[in-house]
Amino acid sequence: MNRDRIIIRTSIIGILANAFLAAFKAFVGVVTGSIAVSLDAVNNLSDALSSVITILGTKLAGKRPDKKHPFGHGRVEYLTAAVISVIVLYAGVTSLVESVKKIIHPEKPEYTTISLIIIAVAVVVKIVLGRYVKGVGEKVKSDSLVASGQDATLDSVISASTLVAAVIFLLSGLSLEAWLGAVISLIIIKSGVEMLSDTLSQILGRRADSELARSVKDSVLSFDEVHGAYDLILHNYGPDYYIGSVHVEVDDTLTAEQLDPLERAIAQKVYQDNGVILTGVGIYAKNTKDDEAARLHDEIRRVVMARDYVLQMHGFYLNQAEKTIQFDVVLDFEAPDETALYADIVKDVQALVPDYKLVITPDKDITD
Repeated sequence: MNRDRIIIRTSIIGILANAFLAAFKAFVGVVTGSIAVSLDAVNNLSDALSSVITILGTKLAGKRPDKKHPFGHGRVEYLTAAVISVIVLYAGVTSLVESVKKIIHPEKPEYTTISLIIIAVAVVVKIVLGRYVKGVGEKVKSDSLVASGQDATLDSVISASTLVAAVIFLLSGLSLEAWLGAVISLIIIKSGVEMLSDTLSQILGRRADSELARSVKDSVLSFDEVHGAYDLILHNYGPDYYIGSVHVEVDDTLTAEQLDPLERAIAQKVYQDNGVILTGVGIYAKNTKDDEAARLHDEIRRVVMARDYVLQMHGFYLNQAEKTIQFDVVLDFEAPDETALYADIVKDVQALVPDYKLVITPDKDITD
C-alpha cells in the first residue's frame, strides 16, 4: 500500500474514533453539566476536523508536478499541518474563555455511573488511537499524523484528569471542573503553539535529518574512487521528496571519461539507497603527484583547525604551476563574527605559505 493510502486510511480511522468519542462526551457533558467533559468533546471534534484536513492535504500533495510547480506539491502537507495547528489553537483559546466564565459563575456538576464508564473507555480508546496514529505517522514520515497521534495521547491524559476530578467531587464534594477546564485549555494551546512552530520551521527550511545526511554520504563514500563527501545540500519538497547536491574528493589523475560514469553511478546509488535525487555532483581534486602538497596540507590544517568555531577543512588542492592553494572551511553558526574569523584564517595561512596565492572558501554547517 502506498504512502498516501496509508495516511488516508489512518485519518479515516481517526475521524470515526473521534466522532464517536465526541458524541459520547457531549452527551455526558450535557447530562452531568461538566464543562471539562464538554470541552473535551469539542477537542475530539477538532481532532476529527484535523483528520479531514490531513486527507485533503494528502490528496493535494499527491498531485503530479506541472509547469508552475516542477518539484511537485509535496509542501502542501506542511501548509495542512499549519492549518491544523491554528484549529488546535482556536479550540484551546475558546475553551479557556468558557472555562474562565465557569470559574466566575460556577455550576455544580452531576455524575452518573454510566458517564464515568464512558470517560474511562474514552481514555483507553485515545491511548490506543494515539499510539497507532503516531506509529503510522513516523513510519510514513507524515508530520500531520505524528501530531495527531501526539494530540490523541494528550487527550487520553486530559480525559483521565477529568475522571480523577469526577472521583474527587463524588468523594469530597469539591468541584474542580472549571479549573480543570482551564488547565486543559492551556495544554491544548501549548500543543497548538508547538505544532505551529514545528510546521513553520519546516516551511522556512529546516536542517536535514542527521540520519538521512549520514546515509547519503555513506552511499557516496561506498565508491572506491571517492575519498571524501562534502558540502551536502538537501532541499525538501515534501516529507519524502528530497533534491540535493554534493562534492566528492577524487584523485587528480581521473579523466572526464572516468568522472562522468562515476558521477552518474553515485547519483543512481544515492537515489536507490535513500530516495534522494542528486542534481549535481561536484568535484574536488586530490593531489597525487606532489609530495609537497601533502606536507602543506597537514601544516595548514593544523593552523586552521586550531581556531575556535572552525568545524572542518576540506577540498584542499595545491597548484604548483600557478602557485595557488585552495580549500574550504566550514564555520560554526555560533561564531560571533564570521567575517573576522575568516580574515584571521586567511592571515594565519598566508603567513605560513607567503609564496602562494590563497583561495579559501567559507562554508556553512548545513548538514551533519
